[in-house]
Amino acid sequence: MKVLAVNGSARKDGNTAVLIHRVLEELQKEGIETELIQLAGQSIEPCRACWACGGQKNCVHKKDSFRDIFEKMKEADGILLGSPVYSANISAKMQALLERAAVVCDMNPGLLTHKAGAAVTAARRGGALHAADAMNHFFLNHEMIVPGSSYWNMAYGQLPGDVEKDTEGLSNMANLGKNMAYLLKRLNGCEG
Repeated sequence: MKVLAVNGSARKDGNTAVLIHRVLEELQKEGIETELIQLAGQSIEPCRACWACGGQKNCVHKKDSFRDIFEKMKEADGILLGSPVYSANISAKMQALLERAAVVCDMNPGLLTHKAGAAVTAARRGGALHAADAMNHFFLNHEMIVPGSSYWNMAYGQLPGDVEKDTEGLSNMANLGKNMAYLLKRLNGCEG
């Protein structure tokens, strides 16, 4: 089993990465392979609405990082998305990734069906629920299964490393990792 994590932050190893790593640690403890892709420094263009992806199972445009990331999304058993909160929403790169992935999935139904999907957000103050909802709606609209946790999957912090002070947020990330591992094992016919 494998989980692909995508960090939508402009900061490669900022607060969002801290939260993602906390979830991945729990998955790794359960023997689940993980991979982290950081969108910082990568180009992800928005969807062109050309509909050429129908029957292709991936976007036909090749001038950015989308195709490689989407191939890994299709291969993974679970997807973990993370974004900082920008203007009460997900980052522009995460938005571009999800809108293109959504169109490819809409034109090729079933590509992500029954995979596990979880989202985490890092926020300075507000907007975290809206950002998490944006990512969760992507999962739900493509027939993925979303594990819950003991509270919302968010933590507070402005400057890099600040989320380390949010002990409740970090505890929630660890619990999310445990629940995602449980779900993945059940989806893949494993017992414990």
